[in-house]
Amino acid sequence: MTEIERIDQLREELHLHNYNYYVLNAPVISDIEFDKLMRELQDLEAKHPEHSDENSPSMRVGSDINKNFTQVEHKYPMLSLGNTYSEAEVTDFYERVSKSLNEEFEICCEMKFDGTSISLTYENGKLVRAVTRGDGVKGDDVTDNVKTIRSIPLVLHGNDYPQNFEIRGEILMPWDVFEKLNREREAREEPLFANPRNAASGTLKSQNSAVVASRQLDAYLYYLLGENLPCDGHYENLQKAAEWGFKISHITRKVRTLDEVFEFIKYWDIERKNLPVATDGIVLKVNSLRQQRNLGYTAKSPRWAIAYKFQAEQALTKLIKVTYQVGRTGAITPVANLEPVQLSGTVVRRASLHNADIIASLDLHVGDMVYVEKGGEIIPKITGVDAASRKPDSEKITFITHCPECGSKLVRYEDEAAHYCTNETACPPQIKGKIEHFISRKAMNIEGLGPETVDLFYQEGMIQNVADLYHLQATDICQLERMGEKSAENIIQGILRSKEVPFERVLFALGIRFVGETVAKKIAKAFRSIDALMSATLDDLIHVDEIGEKIAQSILLYFANEKNRALIERLREAGLKLEADETDYSGYTDKLQGKSIVISGVFAHHSRDEYKEMIEKHGGKNVGSISKKTSFVLAGENMGPSKLEKAQKLGITILNEDEFLAMIN
Repeated sequence: MTEIERIDQLREELHLHNYNYYVLNAPVISDIEFDKLMRELQDLEAKHPEHSDENSPSMRVGSDINKNFTQVEHKYPMLSLGNTYSEAEVTDFYERVSKSLNEEFEICCEMKFDGTSISLTYENGKLVRAVTRGDGVKGDDVTDNVKTIRSIPLVLHGNDYPQNFEIRGEILMPWDVFEKLNREREAREEPLFANPRNAASGTLKSQNSAVVASRQLDAYLYYLLGENLPCDGHYENLQKAAEWGFKISHITRKVRTLDEVFEFIKYWDIERKNLPVATDGIVLKVNSLRQQRNLGYTAKSPRWAIAYKFQAEQALTKLIKVTYQVGRTGAITPVANLEPVQLSGTVVRRASLHNADIIASLDLHVGDMVYVEKGGEIIPKITGVDAASRKPDSEKITFITHCPECGSKLVRYEDEAAHYCTNETACPPQIKGKIEHFISRKAMNIEGLGPETVDLFYQEGMIQNVADLYHLQATDICQLERMGEKSAENIIQGILRSKEVPFERVLFALGIRFVGETVAKKIAKAFRSIDALMSATLDDLIHVDEIGEKIAQSILLYFANEKNRALIERLREAGLKLEADETDYSGYTDKLQGKSIVISGVFAHHSRDEYKEMIEKHGGKNVGSISKKTSFVLAGENMGPSKLEKAQKLGITILNEDEFLAMIN
């Protein structure tokens, strides 16, 4: 067998193994055997670039090359479904269909998966394009990202599929992946994803397909479109699609009567809690494509389908105790520890209580029966207490006065809800939290390091602050458990590359309280070096745009600490950029100085992020909502109707992207 023939053989085998594992959930080889075959394929493909194939199984790993998304018009518009929350409206829908058709019909009952919609186009059995819903008329081409999702076939099985067709479905993040991702983000004190839908959507729109591959997204397909479909029945077409290799939900059921519809709804309103992915309702579709065409569409949605949405789920469980977490800024977060309870697909054991005021307002006692809710599948929260079931001698929960980690007395600053431990240089969670913030992607972006590695290095006494990172040796790292020579070398190279990070990101990485990413950019532009910033007075600082007294005092307090100044000197000796290069601010102007700008819509020339960067580069301020203080709206196509109405009502100027580009150029 030649190497070219072996490549083809490996591709066919690996496509089948992916299908067995991710669609059928019935692997026939071990992970180690799979990885061995994949490495062999990658090595052979590297030797034979002339035999490349954009649908090779090796595409599943993604690429770290950033790509902007192009807009693609949908061949068939992706309309939204009409929503209902009542059984009476489901009955109305059924009776309308019955009256309009005046003949027998079947209803296909499906789960409404709570993810992000996707349209996949196949030609000659191969995936050629994946497009997001967008505004329903056109969406973003995310083909490279979708190819990393292993439950989506790159090459179809069999030979009885149409030459060209489209299949639509939902990209999802499974509950267990979502919870792991949020635990990692929480450890880095990054904003948590509110639900798996947001996490899946944000992941799918990442410009780095390697990140998408690492997030382990899943997909269920639920609608086939094309000129030469195998059947008139929607349900029957889905069964054929399953034969071609698509992941089709086994829950889908075809019924004839209204009673059967309600039976399906009531069963899955309870059983959905045991599903591995988020759901928020049931979709009902007239099964016959001929009857669908006869029923037609309204301006916004098909008349032959409706979505029944489940109510927000609530559970009653026992509060065992309240524990306290210390963040990198010293903020103390109380956490309710609960008797395990099933809620929206996951077992809930903990819920955030946020701060002392929340505990006081709930009047919590140890052993209380509390109501826990995931409204819209969000992160658990306690919404109330069953005071009637409280035992008379139960202990009232009061907020702690000293840090649970280092014993330092807590303080609560004026106008803030949180309590803080001020022992920032000797409190272990704060030390590790600052290092994790320092290495994060938007700060120093040191690859190879994560919360677990930081904890390991800290426990081994190898690092006590961020400057210690620059004294690590590969020979010391590879001696540690789970650390080989390659891992050690990757970490060292990541640390060395961080020395090229620009000054504004180094400033953000220091973790000065209240100095976020945007504020760090403003300060770096105003002072240009760490020495100038350390010498700044309160008056100097508050004259910088968006720097109020609260931020200014925090900066002064940081540099008044001799330990922080000593840390800066060690970072200087390590070779970090502590002053701005002239090239960092080339092209900066004050053309938008003092202007607050709202961005809305879809753009042709640049992405929204690029426009935000332009606004900042020319001295403007990006704001999220329209108010009397808004200077103008930068509007693309399909500007949000509520924003358009509010801008017109307030007389706010609306500029298109050509007018905006002319303004700054």
